[in-house]
Order: sequence, then structure tokens, then C-alpha cells
Amino acid sequence: MINNPQSLMITLPEIEVGVVGLVSLIAAAACGARVTRHIGILAILVFAAAAGTLFCPERLSHLLNGAMPVFAFNTQFVDDGFARFTKLIILASSALSLMLSWSYFEQDGHERPEYPVLIIFATLGMMLMVSASDMLSLYVGLELQSLSLYVLASFKRDDMRSSEAGLKYFVLGSLSSGILLYGISLIYGFAGTTDFVSLAYSLRDQAHVNPGIVVGMVFICAGLAFKISGVPFHMWTPDVYEGAPTPVSAFFAAGPKLAALALFTRFLLEPMVGLSAQWHQIIIFIAVASMLWGAFAGLVQSNLKRLLAYSSIANIGYLLVGIAAGGKAGVQALLIYFVIYGLSVLGAFAVILCLRRNGKQVEGIDELSGLSKTNPFITLAMTVIMFSLAGVPPLAGFFAKYFIFLAAVDSGLLPLAVIGVVSSVVTAYYYLRIIKLMYFDEAIGHIDPLPDWGVKSVLGISALAMMCITLMPNPLIDSALKAAKGFLG
Repeated sequence: MINNPQSLMITLPEIEVGVVGLVSLIAAAACGARVTRHIGILAILVFAAAAGTLFCPERLSHLLNGAMPVFAFNTQFVDDGFARFTKLIILASSALSLMLSWSYFEQDGHERPEYPVLIIFATLGMMLMVSASDMLSLYVGLELQSLSLYVLASFKRDDMRSSEAGLKYFVLGSLSSGILLYGISLIYGFAGTTDFVSLAYSLRDQAHVNPGIVVGMVFICAGLAFKISGVPFHMWTPDVYEGAPTPVSAFFAAGPKLAALALFTRFLLEPMVGLSAQWHQIIIFIAVASMLWGAFAGLVQSNLKRLLAYSSIANIGYLLVGIAAGGKAGVQALLIYFVIYGLSVLGAFAVILCLRRNGKQVEGIDELSGLSKTNPFITLAMTVIMFSLAGVPPLAGFFAKYFIFLAAVDSGLLPLAVIGVVSSVVTAYYYLRIIKLMYFDEAIGHIDPLPDWGVKSVLGISALAMMCITLMPNPLIDSALKAAKGFLG
């Protein structure tokens, strides 16, 4: 047990984000739309401050030495290398998502201060999720994130597609939250505790595990599978990605999914590690179904945002292969994939936001025809991102998939790795199709690039990061391994 002053120090990054969120909420209510940009800048600054707090000298020393996790508030909250690494990705993705949004909402007349406030609270929920060490803190963090995302999906209230996306996400999200909560109640009823450490201790003897706990675990897995849009709980993803405002879709793809997957990883590899024989089958099924469905369903898509939705489903399948592999190698591969996929998908959405025709955003895949002749910089950045997502060596995306499949092979999951490789070959078709359209097809009309520094900065950061990881992968690989060691010991 850790006393309150120590608990406050351990949770200082979350406290920083939460305090700024409350102050921003009051400022938004008092001042209205004129402070929207200021709140957005303040949010980016607090995300940077929270990232700095995560890796202040004391915390950095703890992380690099692979020290044991520390707990706060009676084991409700855990601080370890895995949590810090994931939070850094979350904070970066939230900041980049805000940069994508400014000109978009200004041009469409939907600039309102609630947007950055909701991003702040969603980010706070994600940070709490990845450090949850109890079923109750897990649920609180997940719902804080989810409630913010429901509103963000329908942020353009006078747009039919946005309203439909928000309603679908809310209804299905509420159902998944109910399933998750029912699973938590079953585990508490049969195990007598919601604490991860106590659960891991009580479930170490698989021969005497109550079947009710297994049923509860299955319900929780189903609820979390919805949050990460794993098949067969993926049905909301294409419609929400297409209907939500494009910066919101980018935020969904880069932040909340990775946070939910990190939570899923902690839940399975900490309290449920004693039931690995039971959940292993579930994870393998969802991984295979997600990889194959995301690959083949994406082949027939004509809308860029829907294509990226199916791409995200396939990529969730690859990430679940890392969970199925388990061990330090599996967690290391997950963390590497987190970084590379997050940067890639944000860059892809930045390209969509960069392009407009006759004042309207370009979303059709065929509308990218001949883009290299009019917008060579945007085309080059999109090419790097698409090759990376396809896993073409020697780009960064190749390293992400290599470590995932290597972890699977080392764990004796060769058939799962083979299915992943086949799925990657199929998904490469629709990534390479975009490159072919941009370079070799005739333009079907003039596309006006959006003169926005925020969107172009995100696109440049994404493409540059892909190139840096390609040329110097070792810093990311070593950091991910140290974080995995801090998580699993």
C-alpha cells in the first residue's frame, strides 16, 4: 500500500491533464468559440508537459533499470515501463490529432471549444486505462474515454453521416460496456476481488478455477474486442470512420484503439495469466478473423476512410498475434507496432485532410488519380506511408510486422504467422493500388491542397518518422524491449 502523497506523485501526469481539462471546460463555457484555438494550444502544451513528467529523471531511471512496477491508491493504479511507453504514444497521437483539426473545423463552420476539451478528457481516460490495476479503475478509465468519443463522432451535428456515426457508436458502445460490466461482476462474484494482483494470485492454480470466472473473462474479452474493433465485434468501425469528421477518425485510429489494446494486453497477461489456456483460443480466433476480414473486405472499398477502417481491423489482427505470442518478445513487438502504426495512420489521414476539390474534401480513392503531377510532396509522403503500412522492406512497417511474426514463430504459432503473412500480401494490393493511381493514372480534375501548417506538419512528421525508424530502428527496438521487461519482469 502506498500513501497518498506518493500516489499523487505517481499519478502526476494524469493530474496535470485532468486539471487542464477542467480549466479548459470552464474557459469554454465562459468564453465560447473565440478560445477554441487557445484551448487547443493549451492541450498540446499539457500533453507535452505530461510526457515530460512521465520521463523525468527519476521515472526514466526506474524505466531503464527495468524496476518492478509501483502502485498507487491501494493498487488501483500501476506505473511501469509498459504504461509509460504506451502513454507517450497516446499523448503524441492526441497532440497530432489536434493539429489535424484546426483548419478542418474552421472551414466547415464547426469550430467549437468543446472539441479540444473532449480530446483532453478522452486522453485522460486512455492514460487511466493503460495504468488500470483493478477492474473498477479499468471501467472508469474506459468509460471516460468512451463518453468523450461518442460526442466526438457526432460532432458535426447538422451532418447526417456524422450524427449516424455517433448514434451507431453510442448504441453499440453502450452494449459492449454492459457486456464488459457483466463480466466484471461475474469475476468479482466468483473470485471475491477485482484487484489484478489478487486475481493473478488466486488463479495461479488452473485446476481449481471456478467456471464462472472463465465465463466472466469471456464477457470482458468480448467487451474489449469491441473497443479495439476486432472481428466479429467490428461492425461499427467502417460506418463510424466514414461518418465522423476526418480528424476524429484519425484520432480514433491512432489513440483509443491502441489504448484499448494496451488495456487488453494488461488484462490478459496480468490477472488472467493463469487462464492463458482458455483465453489463448479466443485471441487466436479474433486475430485470424480480423486479419482475413480486414484484408479481403478492404479490396472492394472505394472510400479512403472506409479503406483505412478495414486496414485498422487487419492491423488489430496483427497486434493480437503479439498478445497470443505473449512473453517479452510479444509485448516488445506490440509496442513497436503501436508506434509505427500510429504514425502511419495519422499521416494517411493527414493526406486526406490536405486535399480538396471544389471546396469539398476528397475521400474517393479514384480521386487520387494523377496526384503526383500536381502535388509531388503530398504524393511522396503518401507513398512512404502506404509502403510502410504494406510492410514493404526496408521501411518501418516491415520491422513492425517482422517482430510480430517472429514472436509468433518463436512461441510455436507458425500457422498464425503464416496467416498473417498471407493477409499482409492481400492488404498490400489496396495500398499499392493507391500508389499506382497517384503515379500512373491520369488526373480526373484539379485538387487543391489545403494550406494548413498543422496538417502539413503532421504529414511531414509522420513521413519523416517512418524514414528515421527505417534508417535507425535500434532506439525504438531497445526502448520497447526495456518497457516489456519492466512490464513482465
